[in-house]
Amino acid sequence: MEIYEPTSRERGELPRILALCGPTGVGKTELSLQLAERLGAELVNMDSVQVYRGLDIGSAKASPAERARVPHHLIDILAPDEDHNVGDFIASATSVIEDVRARGKHAIVVGGTGLYLRGVVHGLMEAPPPSPEIRARHGELVAEHGRARLHEMLVEVDPELAERLHPNDTVRTSRGLEVFEQTGRLLSVMQREHAFRAPNYDALKLALVRPRAQLYARIDRRVDAMIEEGLLEECRALFDAYPRDTKSLGSLGYRQLAPHLLDGVEIAECVQAVKKQTRRYAKQQLGWLRSEPGVVWAQAPLLDDAGRVPDEVVGSARGFLEGGDPDLGWADADPYQ
Repeated sequence: MEIYEPTSRERGELPRILALCGPTGVGKTELSLQLAERLGAELVNMDSVQVYRGLDIGSAKASPAERARVPHHLIDILAPDEDHNVGDFIASATSVIEDVRARGKHAIVVGGTGLYLRGVVHGLMEAPPPSPEIRARHGELVAEHGRARLHEMLVEVDPELAERLHPNDTVRTSRGLEVFEQTGRLLSVMQREHAFRAPNYDALKLALVRPRAQLYARIDRRVDAMIEEGLLEECRALFDAYPRDTKSLGSLGYRQLAPHLLDGVEIAECVQAVKKQTRRYAKQQLGWLRSEPGVVWAQAPLLDDAGRVPDEVVGSARGFLEGGDPDLGWADADPYQ
């Protein structure tokens, strides 16, 4: 789906932010800290798990020492059993960004949740909330007639949307039918209208990448390090305090270790599951970023031999945030195109 690209004049009127994104394990934390320090900026968390208190090791939160280097926002703002969705994030992030800007500072949003990035920059499409009754009815239909039948129903109602969806994608297929039943409007038309709405911010979206084998090796090592740092004990405390079906405890890492803690599955098997699912998630994150407009790609760690952010990168970020057109000669083309 194409997303509206503002004109030069519109860009000049939009507040500017820097968005540092990329797959899990790629190395966003150190780069974000250095950029924030050199730009006099503040960091706004864009990770859907780091908002929860107690989910520390598994979500790879910045350490207390790292958080003391520059102001961090939207970390540890909720208990593990509190609800939180993309709409909540957009409201919170927008409020924080405006407060940061009002104090004469720049905002850097950093994290790997692609939907949060798109939401804060482009806003949410207005659509009715999910209907448990309609979804239950669709579930019964799939159980009786198969997924293909649900997709055929969508073809009859919204062929444009159906063409974009795999017949086995029952969640999105059901949503298309649900929205039409609730509003009488086609979800594909609503998406197209939203796609050409002016964004909320002019964002320089900097995505870090690494060669896939290197990234996957880093992920495996990081999972091992998390176990050594006490991830299992962190999970045990959370599952002792909250029900197994608590939404936040279904997050990556916590979900895969639950069978060991609660069902007696061998720890080695569960750790391998964490690694496998984390690698898969990283692949999904890269896929999302390839569909995101205006992404600037850079090979991680984007630091010089001394471990510092090059002056040209800092200068580009500062120039953009202060209203100029950044020189991105140091950036790479999308390495996965």
